[in-house]
Formats: sequence, structure tokens, C-alpha cells
Amino acid sequence: MATLPPGISSAEFETALGKFEEAVGEEWVFKSDEDVALYRDAYSPERDEPTERLASAAVAPVTVEQVQQIVRIANEHRIPLYPISTGKNLGYGGSAPILSGSVVVDLKRMNRILSVDEGRCSCVVEPGVSYFDLYDHIQQRGLKVWVDCPDPGWGSVVGNALDHGVGYTYGQYRDHFGSHCGMEVVLPNGEVMRTGMAALANDNQWADYKYGFGPYVAGLFGQANFGIVTKMGFWLLPEPEAYRRGMVYVPKRRDLIPLVDHVNYLENLGLIGQPGFRSPLGASRAREPELRALLEKPGGPTDEELDRFAESKGIPSWGVELQFYGPEKTIAGSWDYAKERIAASIPGATFEDGVAYRFPLTEAQKAEVQRVHRLVDVGVPNMSIFSIAGGRTEQNPDHADGGQFYFAPMIPRTGEAVLEAGRVLAEAYREAGLPYNDHFALPACWHYRAFIMITSLPVSRLDPEVNRRSRAAFEHIARVAAEHGWGEYRSPPFGVDLVMGAYSFNDHALRRFCETLKDAVDPNGIIAAGRGGIWPRHIRESNA
Repeated sequence: MATLPPGISSAEFETALGKFEEAVGEEWVFKSDEDVALYRDAYSPERDEPTERLASAAVAPVTVEQVQQIVRIANEHRIPLYPISTGKNLGYGGSAPILSGSVVVDLKRMNRILSVDEGRCSCVVEPGVSYFDLYDHIQQRGLKVWVDCPDPGWGSVVGNALDHGVGYTYGQYRDHFGSHCGMEVVLPNGEVMRTGMAALANDNQWADYKYGFGPYVAGLFGQANFGIVTKMGFWLLPEPEAYRRGMVYVPKRRDLIPLVDHVNYLENLGLIGQPGFRSPLGASRAREPELRALLEKPGGPTDEELDRFAESKGIPSWGVELQFYGPEKTIAGSWDYAKERIAASIPGATFEDGVAYRFPLTEAQKAEVQRVHRLVDVGVPNMSIFSIAGGRTEQNPDHADGGQFYFAPMIPRTGEAVLEAGRVLAEAYREAGLPYNDHFALPACWHYRAFIMITSLPVSRLDPEVNRRSRAAFEHIARVAAEHGWGEYRSPPFGVDLVMGAYSFNDHALRRFCETLKDAVDPNGIIAAGRGGIWPRHIRESNA
């Protein structure tokens, strides 16, 4: 028997399920153990433990009206709901609810692409539309617009944005929630609301201007539980004429500081897309026993010792890949400008021209991009991330036979912050009994005003001790990060209270404000209890 909603009898639950069946059709209410098991978190670090978050049932509406009916029935019977778009939020909970016993509202059947406007570079889609769906729609019609894609491409455009997901092109597009414009939401009372210009009586300017008039409330629906989003507008990137990449290498350890400053300047001017930092010196560790010995000495090496080793081997300490989009002549000039600027202030900096393409790409060029780099950089969704994720790594020494989940703190976008975070997090990982790439740890650059020092922790379906160790490590490292002012931007379900608790200014004023809103708009606490660390009043104390 599936997990019942908390405080609900089996008879009451069966009555509610019967009403859900009347609303959407019997075949679209999933209540057998076999069906409900499909909504387990595939990467849960609590798998088969008493705390694993499990659904009681699932219901799959196909229209906004059906979503409204589901919400009204849930209010009548106090049934907690957990909306998902396609349930592909791997590493952060997947399709499982945060509150066990919730009924998953599976929106994958709501998969219409309502509009794509090439001239205005925008679209409006439903939650079941994946990146593959939107890309194929654009390609089949020969439209000259791109959708910025995450890894992998099978997830929902709406769902990824609502979880503050990210991509790979220009900053204003790879912030997927930031690039949304207008949304339609079924509120906890069953009423439909639209935000921004979508709130006008017609749809002509849905995705043109996100603010509309008065308070900007759309932000309340990202990583939160104030309603069920049924439509969203997004801004799309116009297809550029050309693309090129270039590598910058710098010799010394402290050169990372001015290198980051230069990259920030170039990106804040809009001259580059997402940069990709790397450490050739760190990558040489496997083949350089002298470097390994240096790193393992008591107290670790000094910057000067690492610089001398790097110089003796002719290996750069750091590198960064720059991406340029736009007119062919313009991006060639931007690359020349980047080289001149960096060479003038970092002695010994070297440069390497990367590939260059004109659009649209041929199929052969797409295959080449996939072979040597990431298709997502040129707006093509794919699944290749699964060929490199989930294996044994330095941060993930246990074979992750059950996948992985993520620790993702935001740090300032400076070289000093990267070096400091590497030192602090390395010590925290050691205290948690796990290794960390302390001397060569580098950030993800998905957000263009901050760095993410993201690492993965292993999940096992075979060894519960791996999961217990990973959860304990997450909790310890998250507390250390919070002490240094580094909060996470996403969290696996078991960590939502810890992560929200770190945003504690003025006795947790932010959380208290959200709880006040929750109590006002969702007094029965039926929508996504616990999402974002926000709990309904009736179970708040038990989850504090």
C-alpha cells in the first residue's frame, strides 16, 4: 500500500481519489504500488529508509480546468499536492514530493507549445514541454531563434526555470527563471492568475514585458509553493551569425585573481557567453608524481612552490575558455580585444584559438561539436551529460550506483573567493571524511554575477552507509559554507530546512515573511509542502 497523506484516513483518501478520477479520467490517476513507485526520487540518498519521501498517488491533468478541479478537491479533503512538470529534477529530488504522502500532480500531458515568435524572440509553453520539444518545434519551422538548454535536455522548460535552473550561452538567457516573461498560475484556492503583461485581457504582449503594473509577484512561484504554474513565457536568443571559442592560459597561481576580473569585465559588457575555468596544472596530477608528493606534504604546498613546479614543467596554472556569439567580424574583434587586454596585465599569458562556426550548423558540424565539446553551447539539447556523470571522481570516490545529489553554494565572483572557498571547503570535506580538490577547485559559471562551487555526493542503492555518509557530509559542509556567507541556490529535499535556515538575517525574516504568505494564500497547506523550506502552519512545528 502506498504512503497515505499525513492525517488522512484510507477511506477519506479513496474518496478523494475517486473525485480526481471524475476530474481527469480514471486512467490518469495512478494509485497502484507499481505506478506510484515510478515517482520515487531516482537519486534519493534516503532510499529504502524510513525518511525516504514517497508519493501516495499521482494525477495527470491535461487542461488548466482539470488542474483547478484537482486543487479544489484537495482543499475539500486536505490532500497535499506536489506539482511536477516532467519530474526530471535529478540530484534535487526528481519527481518525489518533499512531504511524504503527497499526491503528485504530474503536468507532463500539458505539453502544448502555444507560440514561438521569431521576430520578438519569445515563446509561451506549458509545463510538459521539454527542451527537445521546443528545439524540434523551432527546427521544423526553420525559425532563427535558440532556446538556452541545461544538461540534460529531456527536462521541462518551465520546470527548470521554476527551480532556478541554468544553461550555457549568454548570462541573460542561461538564467532560465530570469529569462521568463509572464506566467499563468492556478492558485491554492483554484483560481487562475496571470502575471505581468499576461494579466491583461488579451495575450498580445504576454512575453514582451515581465513586470506589468504594480508588485512583481512572479518571483514568488520559483522554488516555492504558492501555486501551480500552467503556462510560462520565455525570451529566446536570436540565432547568431557565428560562434567561436578561445582559450586563455596564465602561468601562476595568483594569476587567477586578475584573470577572473578580466573575464567578469568581458561578460558584464556582453562580449562573451559562459566562461569555463580549468586548471591544466591540476589535471596533470595523475601523471606527475612530483606534484602529487608536493600536494600531500604536511600543510600543503605554498603558492610559490606550485608556481616553481608549474614553470619547470611548462604547465599553466589556470585556463579559461571564452565563448563568443554574434556577427563573424564582431566576435573576431572581441577575441582580439580579450587577448590584448589580458596580455597587457598578466605576464606570461598565452592564447589558443578554438573552433569557429557559422550558423545554421550542418549535421556533420553538430556531430563534430558533440564529439569535442558541448552541443548546449550552441543551443542544441542532448543527453550526453549521462556519459560523464555519476562515476568515480576525486570528490565522489564511491561508485555512485544510485546517482548523486549536489552541494551548490554561491560565492562572490572573484579569484580571491575561489581560492578561499577551495581552502575552506577542502577542510570541511576532510572533517566529513571525504576528499576535495582543494588546490585546484574551480567554480561553475552558470550565473553571471556569482560563482557556484558545486560538487556532487554519491548515492547508492546497494549500500545505505554511503547515503548516510553523504547526507552527513552535506549537512556539515552546508553549515560551514553558511558561516562564511555562502548560501546554496538549490537543495535536495532532505536539506531544504537547513539551506533555508542559513538565510537567517533578522531572526529569519525572509522565512517568516514566506510563511505569512503561505498561511494567507494556502490556509489548508495543500501545495508543495516544504518546497523552498516553506511549510504550512499545521505541520510547521514538526518540520522545524
